[in-house]
Amino acid sequence: MNARPLMVVVGPTAVGKTAVGVHLALCLTGEVVSADSRQIYRHMDIGTAKPTPEERARVPHHLLDVVAPDQTLTLAEYQELAYAALRDITARGRLPLIVGGTGLYVRAVAEGWTIPRVPPNPALREVLQERAEREGGAALYAELRAVDPAAAARIDPRNVRRVIRALEVYHGSGRPFSEQQRRQPPPYDLLWIGLTMPRAELYRRADARIERMVAAGWADEVRDLLARGYGPELPAFSALGYPEMAACVQGRLSLEEAVALIKRNTRSFIRHQYAWFRPQDPRLHWFDMSEPRIDGIEALARSFLESRM
Repeated sequence: MNARPLMVVVGPTAVGKTAVGVHLALCLTGEVVSADSRQIYRHMDIGTAKPTPEERARVPHHLLDVVAPDQTLTLAEYQELAYAALRDITARGRLPLIVGGTGLYVRAVAEGWTIPRVPPNPALREVLQERAEREGGAALYAELRAVDPAAAARIDPRNVRRVIRALEVYHGSGRPFSEQQRRQPPPYDLLWIGLTMPRAELYRRADARIERMVAAGWADEVRDLLARGYGPELPAFSALGYPEMAACVQGRLSLEEAVALIKRNTRSFIRHQYAWFRPQDPRLHWFDMSEPRIDGIEALARSFLESRM
């Protein structure tokens, strides 16, 4: 008996993953499992570019709005929730699609990482966080690179929370985080779809999306988060653009300065995303989204399913 099919749609921010996921789900009777480490937070809709209410009404989306901004969701917890969603979707005879740009989430699920079960150590986290604030996140990243270069290569140096977790695992177990991430692939037959476009065009597309987010009320969304008691010190506020928008709302940056910084940091983030899914990866079927490609993506997906019937 063939393994159950699972489609994975990856690519950098602003390339069009959400639209492709919705299209494939509609034409192939599927449902989307989000693989975005910021769309898990409630009340953070505009700046994280969550699927719109209309898109969510047309296609069921899983693992959106999972936790409040002051709560944490570990990679192990995300993986468990994702596997539960995949089982539920397939049990109902529908096609699951993992869609998202968080490479860590995608690969942990699709490749079946065995994630270290080192429990959180609040005291150590506080010490490491204080160091990050005093010495800068680069100091912690340098320490991680010294004790576990493989883990450091997979973590964005700006993601202090992930760096702290990797160091926490190392200090709590005495073994590098990367050595404890064995793989046991889940029981699915995977089709990997990568979306891309020329870098200059992708940057222009990302800039335009940021402008639309601002026009849609991103500053008001951040103002509401602050009014609810969710401050910039929370891990949720490390989401792309939220620190800058919070600084704008609090009067520390002008809107023009905040938008310029968000655009610059988004470009840096896009470059990092390509480190997770490289063009030479033989698993990935790449589609250039600068030209209409949805028919070709759908044809590939249908051929994949037909070959497994």
